[in-house]
Amino acid sequence: MVGHPYDAADDPACYPGTHVLINLPDLRTKAELEAFEVEAVGRRSIKAPPAGDFDPAHYRALHRHLFQDVYSWAGQYRMIRTAKGDSLFCYPENISKEMDKLFSVLDRPTFLPGADVDAFIPATADFLGYLNAIHPFRDGNGRTQLHFVRLLGLRAGHPFRSEAVERDAFLSAMVQSFHGRMDGLVDELERMIV
Repeated sequence: MVGHPYDAADDPACYPGTHVLINLPDLRTKAELEAFEVEAVGRRSIKAPPAGDFDPAHYRALHRHLFQDVYSWAGQYRMIRTAKGDSLFCYPENISKEMDKLFSVLDRPTFLPGADVDAFIPATADFLGYLNAIHPFRDGNGRTQLHFVRLLGLRAGHPFRSEAVERDAFLSAMVQSFHGRMDGLVDELERMIV
């Protein structure tokens, strides 16, 4: 739950009367859940990620891999409408269709092994910005996005350094991308490239 809280109407994913997501260890405060989530996801993130075909099923498997110790619904698309600030994310009834459409671009030469870095970076920024606007999961979207982009970079031959992420700058770039301004996200990805 690192980051700003989400706005969600009648959220069945939270304990009644709270904004705390129902979780496997049954932690009832945001602080306890945050601390547990950081530790649990950190442990999972250093293990080998699931193999896959760079499709929505692979992406869901990655979310499941990272958050399986925290949420029973890890790897499942969200079922409620959510927003962060003034950014309303994809309606849940459209998530599957939008994910299929978005992930179909990953078969293009721009994303495949040997892709030209000058084409790969802006294409990846566009992909990541669109993926963020879909926001398929109730929690853990940002961390799953970063892990998946790292896998994309490895496949294309342009690895990203996850440790180079500057949280505030990257978050700001993601917010800008939601409004169609991609320059900041391109800059952040260029800074992360090995």
